[in-house]
Amino acid sequence: MAGGGLLASLGLDLPPLEPGERWDPGLFGPDSTVWRIGRERILLAGGPAALLLQIAHPLVAAGVTNHSGFSEDPFLRLRATLDATLRITFGDREQARRAASGVGAVHAGVRGRLSEPAGPFGPGTPYDAADPQLALWVHATLMRSSLAVYERFVGGLTPSQRERYYQEARPFAALFGVTADVLPPDYRAFQAYLEGMVQGPALAVGKEAKALAAQILRPPLPRPARAAGPFMRAVTAWLLPERLRGQFGLEPATRDRLVLALLTGGLRASLRALPARARFWPHYLVARRRMEDFGNE
Repeated sequence: MAGGGLLASLGLDLPPLEPGERWDPGLFGPDSTVWRIGRERILLAGGPAALLLQIAHPLVAAGVTNHSGFSEDPFLRLRATLDATLRITFGDREQARRAASGVGAVHAGVRGRLSEPAGPFGPGTPYDAADPQLALWVHATLMRSSLAVYERFVGGLTPSQRERYYQEARPFAALFGVTADVLPPDYRAFQAYLEGMVQGPALAVGKEAKALAAQILRPPLPRPARAAGPFMRAVTAWLLPERLRGQFGLEPATRDRLVLALLTGGLRASLRALPARARFWPHYLVARRRMEDFGNE
């Protein structure tokens, strides 16, 4: 199924990006690794794992549970995050600013206190979506999943390319509320931060996270999208750290590992053969037309 058809069948079809101001590269531009990596539709395969990592933090799980329509629409958070991410990545500066302002407006109302203990957090612990530490964790999950999926299914990256991608994404992190004092200074420090979070006490899959995870892992998919289920499940199990796989009850089955191994090589070759409109996000194609004759493809 072509990428756009799968998105529509999942309820993830997004509003189109307007052409924008001609010659305006936005925050990144055509020569950036952010455009090169972020244009790939296949990155969507990492979405469920990123969501699970986010809600493994009890304060994020409480915010999602109490301040969103997740129970009515399991893809609501993924769709909103995806739409804002693509507009900030490929929009001109004004489009990126408006998308970031929309995220900030939503986050402004997401605050409260835990009603029950979860992991190291006792009842009454406050949570606030504007907290830079929580914003950093959400940003980190998206970056981790995007890089892993890109390297497995599109192509490898050198250490210098990963570093460049990380540094280029700093303005993106800032627009999502990550302040400079909490953002790791380089990719190596970022990896250390991720390892510390995964192995540390802050992540603990509580009752709220398990309820949300049931909808993420077994969403009510329409018939056209069901064929992608085994692939998405296998990618999700692969991306989750072992400790969290167990807490979410998603130990990787032999069949899932086999599905992923069998599909990896073929998927790489298939992506290279796809036309741009099927392989890349339409937002990237709009941005490329806006910047034609500028920089390198």
